[in-house]
Amino acid sequence: MTQGSWRTHIRSAANRLALALVASGALCAGHAWAAPPPEPAKKPVPAPAAAEPASDAASAPAPVSASAQRLYERARTQLVQVRTLLRSQDSQASVGSGFFTGHDGLILTNYHVVSMVALSPQSYRLTYAATDGREGQLELLAFDAAHDLAIVRPKAPAAASSAGLELRPSTVPLAQGEHIYSLGNPLDVGFAVVEGTYNGLVERSFYPSIFFSGSLNPGMSGGPTLDEQGRVMGINVATRLDGQQVSFLVPAQYAIDLVARARPAKPITAPIYPELTRQLLAHQAHLTERFMAQPWRNPGHPRYRIPVPQETFVRCWGDSSPADGKGLIYETSECSMNSAVFVSNSLETGSLSIRHQTYDGRRLGTLRFARQYSNSFRNEPMQENGGRQRTAAQCRERYIDRDGLPLRAVLCISAYKKLPGLYDLTVLVATLDARQSGAQGRFDARGVSFDNALRLAEHYLGGYGLARPVPAASRAPKAEASR
Repeated sequence: MTQGSWRTHIRSAANRLALALVASGALCAGHAWAAPPPEPAKKPVPAPAAAEPASDAASAPAPVSASAQRLYERARTQLVQVRTLLRSQDSQASVGSGFFTGHDGLILTNYHVVSMVALSPQSYRLTYAATDGREGQLELLAFDAAHDLAIVRPKAPAAASSAGLELRPSTVPLAQGEHIYSLGNPLDVGFAVVEGTYNGLVERSFYPSIFFSGSLNPGMSGGPTLDEQGRVMGINVATRLDGQQVSFLVPAQYAIDLVARARPAKPITAPIYPELTRQLLAHQAHLTERFMAQPWRNPGHPRYRIPVPQETFVRCWGDSSPADGKGLIYETSECSMNSAVFVSNSLETGSLSIRHQTYDGRRLGTLRFARQYSNSFRNEPMQENGGRQRTAAQCRERYIDRDGLPLRAVLCISAYKKLPGLYDLTVLVATLDARQSGAQGRFDARGVSFDNALRLAEHYLGGYGLARPVPAASRAPKAEASR
């Protein structure tokens, strides 16, 4: 897993429980309840006798969390498991969780939990199973792909038998370190409650995301996370595979907005591509404007001005060659967003990434450096042949000048086959001003409009230039203006 893709949706399939990106899950929480009763006074514990073995203390049972017990018992009847089944039979394709949010029977879950049905209703169907034994068919009413939320409803009105769980408003903030409680059906083995702590919002995230110090597992996607009063303050959505108890929640404020939109909505029975495209176009417009409004950072290179983004909603990582290396000396920087918009099991989009390398080949000599420098540029991976999701990339190469710095630039664009108006952009750049040194860069924008792809490409190329005047004797012959 690369540094740029450090999150995964917590989803599970019945026959592939070990894989984190196979299916989906969710659970929920409920009404505001009175504060818990005070704990009974504890009796003083006498000091152990000298002869008492230490292992006796170690074998004592861990104390039961009274809050977790109380909240689960009150919320359990509002929880459901959301199942995606093949339309022609009862075999599960994925499982997740959800919870009732009101008297009208609306169930909140993640978009990625129901995405197979949303994209291919002719092949899949949704069902639910509640903790009290209720079961039935579900229909999709609304979704918010950017925040990974969806609203479904039982087809049988009798399923709505309670007021559901209350969503905590954003005007009531939590303090870092407060205990919160995640509910869900991990790995399709049964409903569970996971106690953890609230640690604020994730830093450098494009959309607000809650940092939950607790162990979310595949199958818990879409489940609620409750505060001490039993209100839903977040919805389970993702976890880090390379960490422990580093999980993420969608803030409840986005669910409040979606529930209001879903109440008058009619069931969605056709593939959602038109509405999904509309949402992704809105997302990319917001992303492009925010990104282009930020000035480039100075990487501190003595020769070149290189575009390095502000770490507002991206993270940057660096690497370099060994200090005592005898060959090519290089430094690398890679910046990318922490997350993308989930579309399907095989597609995530709506993200940006930038990478550059600087090279010093004085130890190699002019000919050896030129060969390695050219091979590095040529070996950049590109999706030239297209695939199920996108068309083959169409590329154009130009030789340009940016503030006296000659550049070789390659711009490639591919279109999404089922999301009209959205494109992937790749820009490759190599400096051409020196015989034994240089810089190469790559910029990728996934799921942007054609106009914004061109704007982003020009914005990226405009970030290159010379950091200071370079003596004419050290420059390579000037490249042709275009090709």
